[in-house]
Amino acid sequence: MAREIWSEISAPFANALERPVADKGKQRKSPRRAPKQAARKPAKPAAGGRRKNRRPAPPRPRRWGRAVGKWLLVTGIWGAVGGLALLAYFAYRLPDISNLSLQERSRSVRLLDRSGQVFATFGAYHGAPLAVDALPPHLAAALVATEDRRFYDHFGIDVIGVARAAMVNLEAGRIRQGGSTLTQQLAKNVFLTPARTLERKVQEVLLALWLEARFSKAELLTIYLNRVYFGAGAYGVTAAADTYFGKSARALTVPEAALLIGLLKAPSSLNPAINPKGARRRMAQVLTNMVATGDLDTARAARLGRRLPPLQGAAATSRDHRYFADWAFERALALAGPEAGDLIVQTTLDRRAQAAVEAAVRRHRAAAQRRRAGQMAVVVMAPDGRVRAMAGGVDYRASQFNRATQARRQPGSAFKPLVYLAALAAGYRPDNVISDQPITLDGWRPRNYDGRYLGDLSLRDALAQSRNAATVRLAAKIGRRPVVDLARRLGLTAPLGTGPSLSLGVSELSPLALAGLYAAFANGGRPVTASAIERLSRADGRVLYQRTAAEAPPVVPANASAALRAMLAAVVTEGTGRAAVLDRPTYGKTGTSQKFRDAWFAGFDARRVAVVWLGNDDGAAMDGVTGGDLPARVWADVMTGAGG
Repeated sequence: MAREIWSEISAPFANALERPVADKGKQRKSPRRAPKQAARKPAKPAAGGRRKNRRPAPPRPRRWGRAVGKWLLVTGIWGAVGGLALLAYFAYRLPDISNLSLQERSRSVRLLDRSGQVFATFGAYHGAPLAVDALPPHLAAALVATEDRRFYDHFGIDVIGVARAAMVNLEAGRIRQGGSTLTQQLAKNVFLTPARTLERKVQEVLLALWLEARFSKAELLTIYLNRVYFGAGAYGVTAAADTYFGKSARALTVPEAALLIGLLKAPSSLNPAINPKGARRRMAQVLTNMVATGDLDTARAARLGRRLPPLQGAAATSRDHRYFADWAFERALALAGPEAGDLIVQTTLDRRAQAAVEAAVRRHRAAAQRRRAGQMAVVVMAPDGRVRAMAGGVDYRASQFNRATQARRQPGSAFKPLVYLAALAAGYRPDNVISDQPITLDGWRPRNYDGRYLGDLSLRDALAQSRNAATVRLAAKIGRRPVVDLARRLGLTAPLGTGPSLSLGVSELSPLALAGLYAAFANGGRPVTASAIERLSRADGRVLYQRTAAEAPPVVPANASAALRAMLAAVVTEGTGRAAVLDRPTYGKTGTSQKFRDAWFAGFDARRVAVVWLGNDDGAAMDGVTGGDLPARVWADVMTGAGG
């Protein structure tokens, strides 16, 4: 391919150089200079005679002009040869451009929510190519008006444009205008690196000439619009229309087309979801450019440029959904393997629940920080393990560490329902009595939160009031090993100790793991596996993974599961979780670790399980935050916003 380009470009220069070489044989040979004769002595004058006066011969003129011309010709010839050799070298080093469709690109992974709408992309999202004739005419008009108004008049290099840009830059004393054509931009963006070197610039020109010689103007616009980067991971106008507006590129309106073309100048900094003011100004400029080329009238341009068109695609989604997106992406890659190519991932994400989580985090963030709680994590899950929403922190931009899936913290009293379920499965009833008097085991004496001991209590009241001494005593009676065994049968895989403090939640869990445990409480005692993916397929439609609907059998008796639900309802209506009460049956449990390092609320209604954690990454103590305080209020807001 480099030879093809070289032969097309160098032919005129080669023909010009052949003519002097062909005429060389016809040049007249210079006459040979006659040999020098022996100098004759002047004749002596005759006696008494006089010597004749002879006029001295004029000096032979020196041929400096001919010598200079000769050297200039030689220098010019060798300069041309050197220039052609340099061009040949740059052409030889061109990348393979024999097939535009084979240019390398990274894997694209698109994440869809449970309704099938794209909400996140990873890698380069390349949409299906569309010919320029299949696109709205105002899209191509906006492109030519903004990027290369002489596109239809030049041959790949706009000599007039280059001269005009040079004069503008010279007058300004700095670079204000470029002279690159759309064809040069295409050559640079598709085939070359962004390095600013002489070699890259020469190759850009060579490729532009080759592209113009090979493709029509309509074909060049088609290639450009299907390959250029529009930001947000979208390459090509099809991907851009889907990413920003959730629609086909065939249906783009004039302001939508102007917005997309405006992004080409700076796709990241002009992203309308991040910089709406800058994006609107740039869109208005594109509309003004269309007025200058006669593609739009002034009044309509002014009216359309007042506000941005509404964003509907993945770019419109808040960045805080990226905690869920990152987690789903990693799981998709693990399922697909490294050679699967472009992927489409149907996830379990519920947009409404996700919006409710993000809104609740924003609403309570300031209050949490006043109480020295620097971070939050939230997980919303269906009772079958499908994760519907997630927040791994208060701000994804500031920290991508996902506390919902990666952090391991002590759940405190939020772990206690497992102890009571083990007792119910062993034959205890909610109205059975357990003592809340002080107890010492292996030299360790648990203390109740309020410092008081209430004597004999029913199991129901002991859980509702979160009595530590009563719970430790109950675990000692039924045995701590059965509690750990039940946790394993319910799907909990985190390491669990078997010491006396087990029942008070000293073993560290992630919010996601605790949500899985409460999902088993909600669904009648069936173990679940937290999942983010419904279906995984390749871009060609081949299905690589499909989540099955099969449910595991319950691992606890139905009456024990029902009794625990009633006891968790009492926690919300009468006990420590009253701040989480909803307008429908609600079940849950508070949790607070030692020295207020962690505060939790975990619970469920008929449709959803949710877990909320507050704390600090370094384990620093909060200012008296308990599970029944801020976490319960955040939980109630999440469940209310997610819907009944």
